Amino acid sequence: MTVSRSKKTRSTKPRKDPVETLHFDDSERVRVLAGTADKHLIMIEEDIGVRLAAPGGGQIQISGAAPKARLEAKRVINRLYSRLEQQMTCDEADVHSVLMLDDREAALADSTVIRVPRGASFMARTPRQGDYIRALNDPRNSDLIFGVGPAGTGKTLLAVAYGASQLAMKSVERLIITRPAVEAGEKLGFLPGDLAEKVDPYLLPVWDALTDALGRTQMEKFREDKRIEVAPLAFMRGRTLSRAIVIVDEAQNATRAQMRMVLTRLGEGSRMIVTGDPTQTDLDNRQPSGLPEALEILDGDPAVRIIRFERKDVVRHNLVGRIVDAYERRDATK
Repeated sequence: MTVSRSKKTRSTKPRKDPVETLHFDDSERVRVLAGTADKHLIMIEEDIGVRLAAPGGGQIQISGAAPKARLEAKRVINRLYSRLEQQMTCDEADVHSVLMLDDREAALADSTVIRVPRGASFMARTPRQGDYIRALNDPRNSDLIFGVGPAGTGKTLLAVAYGASQLAMKSVERLIITRPAVEAGEKLGFLPGDLAEKVDPYLLPVWDALTDALGRTQMEKFREDKRIEVAPLAFMRGRTLSRAIVIVDEAQNATRAQMRMVLTRLGEGSRMIVTGDPTQTDLDNRQPSGLPEALEILDGDPAVRIIRFERKDVVRHNLVGRIVDAYERRDATK
């Protein structure tokens, strides 16, 4: 008599997927890697198609039927743990970045790090960020760098981190950060306080980036010593900015005349970094932005580098990338 295969004892038992366990020395780093309520592990699970668990004791368990998926999960987890060993961050953007990069791209990203003495370290999260950091880290290559593209691509944070690192290493005497106060000609007079208090609301993102890079104590010390200057763009007129890193932030809100003015402030021993998103100008329709014009007329100059970020370089939050996509689709239909 022939026995049916379906009646074999083995087939009646529930099948268990193989489980691999990664062991790490520092359980606190594993906790940070996993994220609040295992949020980072969930991101990895959804992207790769495995199941992850962090039972404690510095362990992370990987289960799933596909060996290739388990191997990829191990690569991502090991790289995130390595970042934590190097005193790097591990937030949602970092997890997303490591998931996006293959080993070759990740190795290239590892070579593009901005380290701020007694402060934080910043590693490229996308290939385009790597290009940007390499341009920043090579002063022989260019004295004027443009970082332009969508919000959330790290243009300002990396520029500020680089400027802070040069200041902390005493490579320059000053870090000067300026951005247009779009409403300065109309509404600042109605704000309370002296001039510094009136313009501070426009400059809060810059102070936040400086605090991230230097830490509050060191940032405040540099500010008191006048080695850090953060001011509206109008304050740059008539000055020559020498032996400094000059960052022009939110440059899409500079008029043509303002852009021409600030670009010609560059003095001996200085470098200038201009950041902005040409698609998000807040200027009146009667005042064209000076950023697109500057990009057009300076493109090709050997002393100028232009790094153009794209939607895929957004690292702020996954939703930001989708917002950028939605607006670009809407603009394309007009």
